[in-house]
Amino acid sequence: MRRSIATVCVSGTLDDKLTAAAAAGFDGIELFENDLVVSPWSPAEIRARCADLGLSIDLYQPFRDFEAVPPARLEANLRRAAHKFDVMAALGTDTMLVCSSVSPDARDDDGLAAEQLSRLADRAADRGIRIAYEALAWGRHVSTWDHAWRIVRAADHPALGLCLDSFHILSRDVSPDGIAAVTPGKIFFVQLADAPHLRMDVLQWSRHHRLFPGQGAFDLPGLITTIHAAGYDGPLSLEVFNDVFRQSDPARTAVDAMRSLIALEDRAGLRPLPPAPALRGHAFTEFAVDGGTGPQLREALRGLGFAHTGQHRTKPVELWEQSACRVVLNSAVTRPGAAISAIAVSTDDPAAALRRAEALRAPVHVSAHGPREVSLASITAPDGTDVFLTGPSPDWRADFLPTGEPAAGESAGGLIATDHIGLTQPFDHFDEAGLFYHSVLGLDRLATEEFAAPFGLMRSRALATAGREVRLALTVALLRRGEWAPGVPEPQHVAFSTPDILASAARVPRRLAIPDNYYADLAARFGLPGDVVEPLRRHGILYDRDAHGGELLHFYTPVHGGRVFFEIVERRGGYDACGEANAPVRMAAHRHLRLSGR
Repeated sequence: MRRSIATVCVSGTLDDKLTAAAAAGFDGIELFENDLVVSPWSPAEIRARCADLGLSIDLYQPFRDFEAVPPARLEANLRRAAHKFDVMAALGTDTMLVCSSVSPDARDDDGLAAEQLSRLADRAADRGIRIAYEALAWGRHVSTWDHAWRIVRAADHPALGLCLDSFHILSRDVSPDGIAAVTPGKIFFVQLADAPHLRMDVLQWSRHHRLFPGQGAFDLPGLITTIHAAGYDGPLSLEVFNDVFRQSDPARTAVDAMRSLIALEDRAGLRPLPPAPALRGHAFTEFAVDGGTGPQLREALRGLGFAHTGQHRTKPVELWEQSACRVVLNSAVTRPGAAISAIAVSTDDPAAALRRAEALRAPVHVSAHGPREVSLASITAPDGTDVFLTGPSPDWRADFLPTGEPAAGESAGGLIATDHIGLTQPFDHFDEAGLFYHSVLGLDRLATEEFAAPFGLMRSRALATAGREVRLALTVALLRRGEWAPGVPEPQHVAFSTPDILASAARVPRRLAIPDNYYADLAARFGLPGDVVEPLRRHGILYDRDAHGGELLHFYTPVHGGRVFFEIVERRGGYDACGEANAPVRMAAHRHLRLSGR
């Protein structure tokens, strides 16, 4: 199947959109009429530009409010259609999308709708054009795919068929299963969009909240399988209306779109990819530091019980360890402040993981290395973080010369493993990041939570391997920040696990202070007795309990280097989230600490 994208999916002028689509590897486009109207190019020039870029124009759209209208309106609509057919001839495209009418002039008369669509198809056929009729989910009288099919079937015209749009199908309560029985060859075009499940006006839902496949909650693989069973072999085309995508870098959005389509084809069994890597755990987390933030991070790591165990053979890079927790401090990365510059995960077959990443249009890099050093490959995530893929044995540690300082092993209150990594995402790229980690690394989405934080609404999405060997928590502000915003831009943190949170807290000298009001509320909400709450209060430990009785006890350090901090967690009884309920408490406490000047 060919891959296509509607020009409405991306930002910019028509040339920006076409260039982005071609660079991302799409075969064709749907030309949205608004993009034609505002373009300085003639239809013939647009056709030539597309040909130069290797793009076909697979669909011209939309043609609105045509069917089931009074005679005078019908004649006007046919004249309007004749003009559009002239435009399509110059564009070199042969399929026009006709949306079900929303006009108050339209009548609730399927027979009339079929008759008038047949007349339109007659005139289209004379020009070598096909009409793809689509049921808008908010259509005045025709709002479901099966209703549109009844009208198309009644019209019985070879130049009239269906356009099936996943949003219009899956946002309604009518099952798509019957699509498999549609007459072969009568599905003229397929448009794909994902979306979260929302309770709101369907038009607003459609115009502002569509997503690329794999970023929402719709069962698109099931729908594609059903459509394929009906014999459809035309383009799979993305049509996504999204406020963020339409103001973001079109080149980047187009790559995200292509990745979503490739991943969907894999999930639907149409074009299988190399399998997702079996991740065995967090190998290390790398922080980029400079001359001012390096000492802060070293002090913080020592306070958590880490030891400086290795110095890289040729680079200003340090290895810090405690049990299976490993942190790398990299002074060679030229950026101000401290930041998580890379995460490393171990897998049985790094080469296969890289092949999957390349197939999904993810940037793959091989790090520069000396003659006796291990070659590590990485994949760059949407926020710029590098994801290194190491083998099951930590041979990369051979690149570090021992300092003579032994790593702390397991002990009372010691840290035993990396539990999860928290990464705040740039506003424009939260959904892109979720799709990246899900499709490229095979992480499952656990949950998406929203919470009111001191600086506005936040959204958090947890992803993990099935066995929870690797966990990530992605966070984003729901609205763009104004001039008054947190003093910590896009904070990041690493959470380490401990078998004994109280013993760990007693060993860590610098913990984030939590107000007494929190503990008074904690006792009331969960019915915790005083002898349980008091040690938590004394050590600044936060608490959460899930619906199944699982518990999370965790505490935080202050922010180091302007952006990063650490978290210590103890999970009990199968608790599976990342403590999102306590994020506003942590954010307020960090804010108060900054205001205090300490």
